[in-house]
Amino acid sequence: MEIESLPTAGVIVVAAGRGTRMGTKESKQFLFFQDKPIIVHTLDVFDRHPWISEIVLVTGEQDVERCRAWVAEYGISKQVKVIPGGAERQHSVYRGLLEIGTSWVLVHDGVRPFVTSGQISGCLEAAVKHGASILAVPVKDTVKQVDGQGLVTATPDRRSLWAVQTPQAFRRSDLVTAHETAEADGFIGTDDASLIERLGIPVVVTEGGYNNIKITTPEDLDFAEVIGKKKEFGGENKL
Repeated sequence: MEIESLPTAGVIVVAAGRGTRMGTKESKQFLFFQDKPIIVHTLDVFDRHPWISEIVLVTGEQDVERCRAWVAEYGISKQVKVIPGGAERQHSVYRGLLEIGTSWVLVHDGVRPFVTSGQISGCLEAAVKHGASILAVPVKDTVKQVDGQGLVTATPDRRSLWAVQTPQAFRRSDLVTAHETAEADGFIGTDDASLIERLGIPVVVTEGGYNNIKITTPEDLDFAEVIGKKKEFGGENKL
């Protein structure tokens, strides 16, 4: 697909979580890494991407002002709206959707700063071609299905299993419908693609990278240090 044929897209960066697995008082997305908050590294990647025309950062209400200050301090040049999120991630994404004006939208975790420009392009291209796309990587380990008593009930074929990442890319109108349908049904999905799947819209997998990690634990920070030494945040190399 030629670059000229692709529409510009908006991205919703979700950074409203206050997870406890990191074991720090500060939320993981606001921890400093290589002299900048993790969330700023993430925003930088999308700020530099030529197909992204607008960014909506959804964060906690108490963090809106400092995130706006960081956008200015660290020179994020594209239009960035910083808004408060909802009670669940799903509600935060929907609030972000209401602020997006483009026909195509990507949804990305604020704590995935190692996504590459090429991965973003590939995901968006696949969405425009097929209707919806998610980044994912093949599962490396054998996976067991286990019941409530800790007993193995099945061993799925690993060849059919993929670990899902972000960004995920959709036609904005489809994603709005998917969120509003889920809200009406009282359904909370594990990701945005699961809401799209409920509408019967096919979702194609675009292969991501094993370095596109979600930083949620101290061990993830250790791995991030290793990745950071191998390349700059948002670099073009697909690792």
